[in-house]
Amino acid sequence: MTTGDGFERLRVAGLIAVVRADRREDAVRVVGALLAGGVQAVELTFTTPGAAEALAQVRQVYGGEVLLGAGTIREIAQVEAALHAGVDFMVTSHFRADVLDAMLSTGLPVMPGVFTPSEVGQALDAGARAVKLFPASTAGPGHLRALRGPFPGLQVVPTGGIDLPDIHPWFAAGALAVGAGSELVPRAAVQTGRWDEVSRRAERFVDELRAARTKLEPSRA
Repeated sequence: MTTGDGFERLRVAGLIAVVRADRREDAVRVVGALLAGGVQAVELTFTTPGAAEALAQVRQVYGGEVLLGAGTIREIAQVEAALHAGVDFMVTSHFRADVLDAMLSTGLPVMPGVFTPSEVGQALDAGARAVKLFPASTAGPGHLRALRGPFPGLQVVPTGGIDLPDIHPWFAAGALAVGAGSELVPRAAVQTGRWDEVSRRAERFVDELRAARTKLEPSRA
């Protein structure tokens, strides 16, 4: 899969479920529940204990059913571990030049975390083709519109604090996809093994995504 193909798959998926779990085995179960609810792309963060092993297990269990990403990458060693686990894309929560260089060298789609115009410029100058806008909820869709002024064509995945009513405004502002964390995957549901609840929430998010796309691009929803 080329980098371009990877970003197109993310665009088609539209929604990235950001998973943070307290246990490796829970992470694998969450992915199954999300897939059952129609989610196509999942970002498993390195804040999950045994994240590299969990990523590898998810890939082994679900294969090509899931567009699998590694998130909250902060060290070069994590880049190498994620690549070995067989991920499809990589994400950081902040901009760090050496980590971004290592991510880009994999040939996979990568999204460094940014917030300010300076950080966007640094990421693009370093070779990034897309960025993660984090935390998205503190700025709102207007921030994305403003960033696309000096950076036309900027591919952005806003993440952080995004709930159902926020999906349409972010896509209207030009988002490539949106990342949803605890609003989509409540920590309490994971801790108590309420996988059906996770699947139901996934269904609602996917339905809202389709509705938003129908309003904006009827022929591509």
